[in-house]
Amino acid sequence: MPYIRLDMENYARRAHFDYFRSLSYPYVGVTVDVDVTNVLDFSRKHRRSFYLTFLHTAALAADSVPAFRQRIRGNGIVEYSECPTSHTEPVEGGRYCYCTLHHHMELRDYFEQAEKARQECAKNGITEDEDAESMYFVSALPWFRYTSLIQPVAGGDESNSRITWGKYEADEKERMIMPVSVLAHHALVDGIHIAEFYRNLDNEINKLYLMG
Repeated sequence: MPYIRLDMENYARRAHFDYFRSLSYPYVGVTVDVDVTNVLDFSRKHRRSFYLTFLHTAALAADSVPAFRQRIRGNGIVEYSECPTSHTEPVEGGRYCYCTLHHHMELRDYFEQAEKARQECAKNGITEDEDAESMYFVSALPWFRYTSLIQPVAGGDESNSRITWGKYEADEKERMIMPVSVLAHHALVDGIHIAEFYRNLDNEINKLYLMG
């Protein structure tokens, strides 16, 4: 994927970058309950996968935050123009494989791409694509709701942003609420960037309502 190298001499967060890289666990994460009623209504109306519909909205929301598209490389930072997703797909025997998708396209084309990629990923298992640095790592726990989540990371300068969600359930107002978690490298991402992601996610979900 295309990228640029940031000018570290003029990088406004240089002190934060150096500090958080020095920590043994330099990651920041949060879980937020998100109203996914419009996602569920859209996927039911159009007979589409809820998983893929939400994945598309989450990827677009992440791409709209430049810090989420940044990765640590050496002593500097590269910023990708867009980042594909690598998500988990179930296969026989209770296992899963990694499936790569691009999302800057119409939903109809996105679903067609996804069906082909799903069939291919079973052959590759949990082998990542060569361009794994650019990806968002995505997974889901649809069997239960949760309030917090600890995710595995390689540590050090491994800086792919991670997005995970759990089971949706109706609240007292009959809205479908789902826990959505983000984990990012704190040398690149602060709380304000994570808040921007969730705002953008709400906006992308509302677009589904307008699409009908």
